[in-house]
Amino acid sequence: MTVRVDRRPRAGVSVALAILLGLTVLVLFGCSAGAVPRKESARESTPAVPPGGVLLRGAGATFPSVLYEKWFSVYHAAHPNQVVAYEPVGSGEGVRRFVGQHVDAEERVDFGASDAAMRDDEIAAVRDGAILVPVTAGSVALAYNLPDLPTSLRLSRQAYVGIFTGEIRNWNDPRIAKTNPGVKLPNLTIATIVRQDGSGTTFAFTKHLDAISDSWRTRYGAATLVNWPGNSMRASGNEGVAARIKASLGSVGYVGYEFARRAGLSAALLENHAGQFVAPSEQSASEALAQAELPENLRLYVPDPPAVNAYPVVTLTWILLYRNYPDSPTSQALHELFRWCLTDGQRYASELGYVPLPPNIAQRSLTALDALR
Repeated sequence: MTVRVDRRPRAGVSVALAILLGLTVLVLFGCSAGAVPRKESARESTPAVPPGGVLLRGAGATFPSVLYEKWFSVYHAAHPNQVVAYEPVGSGEGVRRFVGQHVDAEERVDFGASDAAMRDDEIAAVRDGAILVPVTAGSVALAYNLPDLPTSLRLSRQAYVGIFTGEIRNWNDPRIAKTNPGVKLPNLTIATIVRQDGSGTTFAFTKHLDAISDSWRTRYGAATLVNWPGNSMRASGNEGVAARIKASLGSVGYVGYEFARRAGLSAALLENHAGQFVAPSEQSASEALAQAELPENLRLYVPDPPAVNAYPVVTLTWILLYRNYPDSPTSQALHELFRWCLTDGQRYASELGYVPLPPNIAQRSLTALDALR
């Protein structure tokens, strides 16, 4: 757009122009930095609790938050006396609030949520004991910003491990070009987008890297928070990572598939255990979980699924509940809510980019839920 400026002296023009230019710089800076508009917190957007109603407060994982938002909205519409306020603050913060040590009164929760199942020491720190309930599953996509590619990017194990260890720094590296024959890859520096907060999505991705790479296992291992090597930019939450990728040419980042899809981002086809290049989808994630059996503690990980058509980075996500609640209405309301999520609510998973639980896992989750008192 061409802007014509009248250069004749006029009162107030210089001031107005300065303000206009300042606002323009702010807008452009916000866009280039991947700024995300402020969202209302759960407390700010919580519907009023009717007389005699129950308010359930939860916090934790961002990975399943799109599905949780849908679940809690639909459930409230059918059960107006039960109001759920969920804050997607990340798995690490969700576990911290759930454990409840050194937590302010306004941060206290009735349930937590995490994509990394609680460790034994974390469970031991919960005064009334904890119940881990798998409620859904999904894929962690490697989304990228290379708008001129004519086809979906294919990344071998060697390539994506090398990218996130900082060993591969440019998009036209031969190790990337090898699995993308005929594709003109740009001579462009790779910027990895990673999480800056304690994250179950980070845990799921690094659990996979830990399973397939001796180099990663030796240097980093599986963790919810990583001191990432190489040319990394950090963002909070899956939504923040998706926004940063979208705003950063030449970037690639790990993000919940549903967030990549909502942001209109391209997702790489990744080489799986069987040597096939597979895109994230409900079907390929279901293949990864098809033969999985929950252990007694319900902490199931599938860091390198062997099925031929399985997507390689898939995770369950857990709701965290106390074994004992101080009042019966809260306990009963939580039991009814999550029983609905594990039964009727599963039908919403597919349309939002998640995976309905296989029947064997759903049944075990319902059994675990019945231990709530």
